[in-house]
Amino acid sequence: MSALARPSERLEGKVSPRHRDRLAAVYVRQSTAQQVQDHQESTRLQYGLAERAVGLGWAPSRVLVIDDDLGHSASGADARPGFQRLASEVGLDHVGIVLGIEMSRLARSGREWHQLLELCALSGTLLGDLDGVYDPAEHNDRLLLGLKGTISEAELHLIKQRMWTGRLAKARRGELAVPLPSGFVRRPSGEVALDPDEQVQAVVRLVFDLFDRLGTVNGVLCFLADNRIQLGVRVREGPGRGELVWRRPNRAGVQNMLRNPAYAGVYAYGRSTTDPRRRQAGRPFTGRVRTAREDWIVFLPGLLPAYISVEQYEKNRQRMEANRSRSQSMGAVRGGPALLAGLVACGRCTAKMTVHYQRGAGGKLSAVYVCAREKSDYGGGQCQQVAGPCVDGYVTGLLLDALAPAALEVSLAAAEQAGARRAQVDRIWRQRLERADFAADRARRQYQLAEPENRLVVRQLEKDWETALAERQRLGEEYDRFTASRPRTLTAAERAQIRALATDIPAIWHAPTTTDADRKQLIRHLVQQVRITVAGISEKVDMEVVWAGGHRTTGQITRPVACLTQLSYYPQLATRARELADSGCTTAQIAERLTAEGFRPPKRIQAFTPNAVGDLLQALGIRRSHIPARGNRPALDQHEWWLRDLADQLGMSAITLDAWVRRGWATGYLHPAIQRTVVRADPAEVERLRTLHHVPRGQHNRRPWLKNQAALTGTEQEGARSDAGQPRL
Repeated sequence: MSALARPSERLEGKVSPRHRDRLAAVYVRQSTAQQVQDHQESTRLQYGLAERAVGLGWAPSRVLVIDDDLGHSASGADARPGFQRLASEVGLDHVGIVLGIEMSRLARSGREWHQLLELCALSGTLLGDLDGVYDPAEHNDRLLLGLKGTISEAELHLIKQRMWTGRLAKARRGELAVPLPSGFVRRPSGEVALDPDEQVQAVVRLVFDLFDRLGTVNGVLCFLADNRIQLGVRVREGPGRGELVWRRPNRAGVQNMLRNPAYAGVYAYGRSTTDPRRRQAGRPFTGRVRTAREDWIVFLPGLLPAYISVEQYEKNRQRMEANRSRSQSMGAVRGGPALLAGLVACGRCTAKMTVHYQRGAGGKLSAVYVCAREKSDYGGGQCQQVAGPCVDGYVTGLLLDALAPAALEVSLAAAEQAGARRAQVDRIWRQRLERADFAADRARRQYQLAEPENRLVVRQLEKDWETALAERQRLGEEYDRFTASRPRTLTAAERAQIRALATDIPAIWHAPTTTDADRKQLIRHLVQQVRITVAGISEKVDMEVVWAGGHRTTGQITRPVACLTQLSYYPQLATRARELADSGCTTAQIAERLTAEGFRPPKRIQAFTPNAVGDLLQALGIRRSHIPARGNRPALDQHEWWLRDLADQLGMSAITLDAWVRRGWATGYLHPAIQRTVVRADPAEVERLRTLHHVPRGQHNRRPWLKNQAALTGTEQEGARSDAGQPRL
């Protein structure tokens, strides 16, 4: 036996031939990749355990070295492929002994450690370290191994606690080096400074200016993409650490820039924490969740150089929070036609009113503001709803009146902002050209300094020079196309056009080039909230507009309603219509008189029509026979009805019956002589239509489950009796 075997191991005889018939597994692990690189002596000692196995009687070919977990922690938070492989081999009775330089190398988690002990005890596998060899099946050894595992787990806790205490103390002084975002660099002395590259600084400032003007992350991202502007980022690790690379902007990157307090000169620590439930196996940096502002551990303003003020940073955070689609916030500006989305509140229950869209003629969307919180959350009734165009029109009128005195100032500010934006973008483009010129000039100088005889080097330098020149030419052509489509400065004609349009703000508001998103953005700058209260179920709506400065404007508007009985003046309308009908007026004459006297139909139509008057008289119980006949009608066959006469007989609207005919629910045709609808209905059909009319709305499209099952069962039985060869339902 080799001299490496301990006398106690030989005397106790724990290593038996049945153990040597199986493999000897040597488990090698280091917690991090940096430890693998810096602590190479520890790694060599662990690989040296293979000689220890040979000294215990194993052949070198029977020693299995498992080093898959180099760079993996044993805390149990990350998946370890090497440990899983070891547990699998032990469970399959392939391993006679497991060797580790110390027990903490195997596991620092109580769950994994005791799992390994159970597997070793069941399969008769030994455990060994520098202190000795242990048999998990024996009580004393099991007690000692359990104690070692507990000490290992406690040791990990103490190590983490010491490291966390030191890190926190350093962070409270603002000296802990944290990763810096784009636009910052760390000097060799540890001091943080703005990125020395002017183009990087210009792009960062442009992002914050765009968000201040546009108000949404998507708007900023689209502007950067349309103008082909890239973000400068310093490489944090690898051979190119510290080098500047230009990357395409993305939504997550822009959001992180706006959320990061470093741009406001604030040193912050503890902005996120780890949620173990969100950790993903094999991805050590997952499970991070953001914490609220009041839960940050360190917040030291003025410690870093700043791009924006702290007040502007807080304003950006509040704006991003308000852009979230929640009941407590307005939500981001979207492209729908509802101009007051996110601003309308119910005057009855104070809840936020949502927007529902209905598609009308020609596919045009029409908005409806609905307060249905009670219905959606508690199954109650709907509070109220108002058509969107009437509310939007009222607020738009107030807004245009408020903007009229400041028309000239608005035009000058718009011209100044447009010029500043164009100057910013043009400055970034010229910086990109300057960088390309420098790269081409450096490639030229490298080529000229090379020895002509050294063709192996000169050929590569020549290719690099040609590539730099081609990149400079491509960038110059892109800049020419950009300036052709977007001039760098506003021309005199454009400035004159802006001033001319400022004198007619309503024309700008209703212009086809003004999008709904632009209108909403302007409204949100001036209006804080719009409260709506419907008077009962009538067409009267009380409006209260709360402006940004706190001033309130109240008024009343008229909304479209579904039926005549909802109108607040319905009693007067009914009385007047009855008087005109009793006086012998035709429906056309009644419609003309009602319109002239100021009465309007329920759906905000400008005038009454003869059909609308007919429906009104029918609702009042006035038979059409009381009105002078419109002409002699042709005689009909038996069981045929004029559509309006059948509607009167059924007590329903003629419009509804006409829709039934069009859908095929009733049989009818167009009379060739007078082009009026005729419905075929015998007494049984009339009774069926009357029953259908009294069915609740939508019920005729439903089929109760039990009836459906009965129908299926009956169909199958009938098919089994007489139609066995036919397909069955």
